[in-house]
Amino acid sequence: MNKTAESVWASCLDIIKDIVEWQHFKTWFEPIVPVELKDNSVLLIQVPSNFFYEYLEEHYVSLLAKTLKRQLGRQARLEYRILVDSGNTSGKGSMNLLSSEEKGQANTLVLPLNINSNSGLHPIVFPGIKRMQIDSQLNDTDTFEKFVEGDCNRVARRAGKTVAEKPGNNSFNPLFIYGGSGLGKTHLLHAIGNEVKKLHPNKAVLYVSSEKFINQFQHHSRNNQINDFINFYQLIDVLLIDDVQFFNRAEKSQDAFFAIFNHLQQSGKQLVLTSDKSPRDLDGLQDRLLSRFRWGLSADIQVPDYETRIEIFEQKMRDEGLEMPKEVVKYVAYNLNTNVRELRGALISLLAQSSLNRRDIDIELAKKVLRNIIKTNNKEVTIDAIQKMVCEYFDVPYNRLLEKTRKREVVQARQITMYLSKTFTKNSLKTIGEHFGGRDHTTVIHSCQTVKDLMDTDSIFKENVMELTQKVQLASM
Repeated sequence: MNKTAESVWASCLDIIKDIVEWQHFKTWFEPIVPVELKDNSVLLIQVPSNFFYEYLEEHYVSLLAKTLKRQLGRQARLEYRILVDSGNTSGKGSMNLLSSEEKGQANTLVLPLNINSNSGLHPIVFPGIKRMQIDSQLNDTDTFEKFVEGDCNRVARRAGKTVAEKPGNNSFNPLFIYGGSGLGKTHLLHAIGNEVKKLHPNKAVLYVSSEKFINQFQHHSRNNQINDFINFYQLIDVLLIDDVQFFNRAEKSQDAFFAIFNHLQQSGKQLVLTSDKSPRDLDGLQDRLLSRFRWGLSADIQVPDYETRIEIFEQKMRDEGLEMPKEVVKYVAYNLNTNVRELRGALISLLAQSSLNRRDIDIELAKKVLRNIIKTNNKEVTIDAIQKMVCEYFDVPYNRLLEKTRKREVVQARQITMYLSKTFTKNSLKTIGEHFGGRDHTTVIHSCQTVKDLMDTDSIFKENVMELTQKVQLASM
């Protein structure tokens, strides 16, 4: 007598109902439908949902495997067909999976998504069954180790590290990172994803830009597959969305993202978002989305200061296995003060010109090759510019330099500013004095001499003056 899927499954149920409680049998086994018997060794059964399938795999997989082998022999295998809502006129789609008892075999879950290279979505692979693997779309080189921390990004970086260590189980959900272009938001997003993959290899991680998300949504919308699109994203454990400000162009995509956001948040999954503006400053996004963006932590990334730019440039040099004179590093870091991306471009330009011209990298080469990126013409630094540098260095308000006060920190800042103004500008002593509340030339002479004397006796004072001198030199190059 030839066996059929129905007969084999009926024999399995006869055994199972004598082993499990009656209520459990009715709940978890009666809804199962035998679909096909392949090669008299593989039984395909249909279950009503992904949750149903996961419950069977967690609680009854051994029982199912042993029972099936009694019917079909040691080579018996079990496959599942899971019904999923496809959102189209046919009502239901399906996906097939192997049982987790079949060790060592790759199981491909094919969602009814018409996945292709344009959509940016990829088939999901289950090795074992419990672990969902997808192409995370991460740049493996963007890690926390290569993300230089400074005052400009400390909160965002440390919050990102916390999220990566405990995705979904922290107070920063969502983590909303915002700041201007080229400051490292995308690097940090990839670093979070890479750290999650390292610490939690069973987590499904996905990086996607908002523009790609919108394109994917529109593609599936045209094919009446919106529910499939949403279902796919709801399977993700850690979702990283870049540049959410572009959702303002797509109202319907916002609706889909709202559904995905709610499901992931309520399921204890992690969301990390980036934007060029804080949630309160975003325009064109639904209020309900903006409200949810503020549920977790909003952390900004600012333009890095001079010292941090030096560290960033040196990190990029190490990444490329390069060395160059410290004066060149400082020159580039001082003059490229808008964003981090410029530093990378400067490094590539220097490397290319050095290689093509077969010469070492020095200040002159740096000036030559970077003339299209920064202003490199020799220029005289102004008294106003020096005042600004000194005020920023000592954190002294500009107006305090002009006041008649005997507070030591203000007096020293004023004296150093006069000394640097005399050293680096062609202005007369009288003109310099006028920039400090109308003081006369004798005050300028006294200040300059005081600075020289203190540099001979106070090493910390000398270090401060030398550092400021270097900053003025760089500004005048």
